[in-house]
Amino acid sequence: MPNPTAAILVIGDEILSGRTREANAYHLANELTRVGIDLREIRVVPDDHDVIVDALNALRAPHTHVFTSGGIGPTHDDITADAVAAAFGVGIDVREDARELLERALAERGLTPTADQLRMARIPDGARLIVNGRTGAPGFSIGNVHVMAGVPSIFVDMLGTVLPTLDAGAPRLSRELRFEVGEGRIATPLRELAQAMPEVTFGSYPFREGEIRGTNIVVRGTDPTVLDDAVTRLEEIRAATAVRPTGR
Repeated sequence: MPNPTAAILVIGDEILSGRTREANAYHLANELTRVGIDLREIRVVPDDHDVIVDALNALRAPHTHVFTSGGIGPTHDDITADAVAAAFGVGIDVREDARELLERALAERGLTPTADQLRMARIPDGARLIVNGRTGAPGFSIGNVHVMAGVPSIFVDMLGTVLPTLDAGAPRLSRELRFEVGEGRIATPLRELAQAMPEVTFGSYPFREGEIRGTNIVVRGTDPTVLDDAVTRLEEIRAATAVRPTGR
């Protein structure tokens, strides 16, 4: 049975402008690989309501899960919650359970929520809260979409809450072999091996270390026995294509 699939929609002008370096997709990819959910797509969009709605609808149909990152704060450009509500065709308003979480977290710091901060308690109708232990402002899940903060530390915490609740598959394993020859030397046998073993994937990553032009081959799959077989065949290719020193 194939693994569930996922996409992440990263939302924010600051990502597209280079103002902020994106880290959440990297973390998500590693965590999904660990639990057996295959990340198939990473998409980045600006803080534009219609663009977010269109992207959500495009992603949530073909994938088991869609994760979003960013745009659920208190400022005018935090429009993700409204866009998600529009994508699902439901209403959105401040919800009491979300308000209570936010008020409790602020009270611990001697504060009460402002009108702007209460925007973070606006939740689409029918959504399930994702508790945020750092600031109290929750994320939420609706359908197969999981809406989380863009701040990396909060995203990590929210993902840690959501991930154990999701159906997963077989963890994707990987093996890596180093070839001290360029990609061109191994392209044909590697292509033939990939065609012969469609149940795994082969990635080719060239490198240069001083005078050595080499290639790291990474093979990925869910069956360790098949991976071991792939590694054995790669070792045979490596032996056959190795550059041998010439004698005097």
